[in-house]
Amino acid sequence: MTAEQFDLIVLGAGSGARDGAGKAKREFGANVAIVERERWGGSCPNIACRPTKAYLTAAEPVHDVNEEAANRGIRVSGAEIDMTRLRDWKNSIRRDQDSWVEVLSEQYTVVPGEATFVDEQTVRVGDRQLSAERILIATGGRTAVPPIPGIENVHWLDHISALELESVPGSLLVIGAGPVGLEFAQIFARFGSSVTIVSHGTQIAARADAEAAQALQEALEDEGIEVVLTDGGIERFARNGHGVEAEITGGRRVTVSDVLLASGRVANIEALGLDRIGLDASPRGIVVDERQRTSVAGIWAAGDAAVGPLFTPTAQYQARIAVDDMFGNGDRAADYAILPTAIFTDPELGGVGLTEAEARAQGYDVDVVKHPLAAVTRAQFSTSRRGLYKIVFDRSTRKVLGVHVVSRGASDIVGSLAPALKLGVTVDDLALVHHVYPSYSEGLKAAAEQALPAKTHA
Repeated sequence: MTAEQFDLIVLGAGSGARDGAGKAKREFGANVAIVERERWGGSCPNIACRPTKAYLTAAEPVHDVNEEAANRGIRVSGAEIDMTRLRDWKNSIRRDQDSWVEVLSEQYTVVPGEATFVDEQTVRVGDRQLSAERILIATGGRTAVPPIPGIENVHWLDHISALELESVPGSLLVIGAGPVGLEFAQIFARFGSSVTIVSHGTQIAARADAEAAQALQEALEDEGIEVVLTDGGIERFARNGHGVEAEITGGRRVTVSDVLLASGRVANIEALGLDRIGLDASPRGIVVDERQRTSVAGIWAAGDAAVGPLFTPTAQYQARIAVDDMFGNGDRAADYAILPTAIFTDPELGGVGLTEAEARAQGYDVDVVKHPLAAVTRAQFSTSRRGLYKIVFDRSTRKVLGVHVVSRGASDIVGSLAPALKLGVTVDDLALVHHVYPSYSEGLKAAAEQALPAKTHA
């Protein structure tokens, strides 16, 4: 069989894949083939980021109408969600698969099907063989199913199937307290579900600053969401006449109508035949270096298929680094020291730079200043005032090491601070800079001012 020749073969059609293909064609004039087995456009626009945020933006006004309207002199009956109409609206703001194929076909050779490696430079897709000196693996990931006894008898939900429900679950057990679990827990709690989150560890949002995570947990608990943190998690499942019974480490049992899995991801790499070419990988993903190179020359990996941060922006970032290494001078290397992240609950939890614990572990002479969200004027227009602004800085150099915000708009606040941290902003800079009033961002200045000598307060 004669193989079709390309400058670059991209396996996958998600955010990282499309960014890498686009950069290769636009900047280097590469002839690119994109292979996709299931979902053109990838997870983010189809089943993850965009659809989930559509549900979040529906849950917020439901909550505000029910909790805030009376305080503001607005006469309304109680707000309820129509799941069918919400699902239809969510679907209406997505690009359909035919449209994705049409758009991508204008720039690349689009190849539908499952790719399997024949050798280091060749993949087979159905009855076609494609060959290139450069291959980017960006096949994404999927929900990890934890090995809990009895789970095979549970018709569990994940972030995909939960967005297709026609009715609100009466009671929902969320396994996992990362971004996906927390966001869906609040969505369905605001829609009317009785929600319990179970997660192992000492805090929700395990990678976040501990105090910020605690502030968010308190806000969620104020809304009636139960949070159970254990040394284990769910020990076993069993079905009974009332739904699903889950036994939690420590002996407690809860019975719920539905279970949502949100405790991790697995890379979509099994079908690639990586053993055939000797490429290093594990269920967590393909092992890559700082330029996204795999253990096999001529093959790079990015996004959820690779070991590293599992975010849409980092998938795009990694793919661009990989393409620079393929076609350019390879002088870019992945650096996650200043990585803004956010959990889009209400309030949001946003962070950039080091947590307090990380800074201490790295040997910095750490100091911390904080300001409560309740003391910020903008927050006083809401009945929910759980939150904080926290700045972690080096006591001797005054350099800001990390910023952590729990507030509405936290994602915008920490995202805009990434360049400042990259350029070495000091806590004094944040204290003396102008700010907008009344805004959520002013809490950051108020926190920074606490680090100044009293005579220089502005």
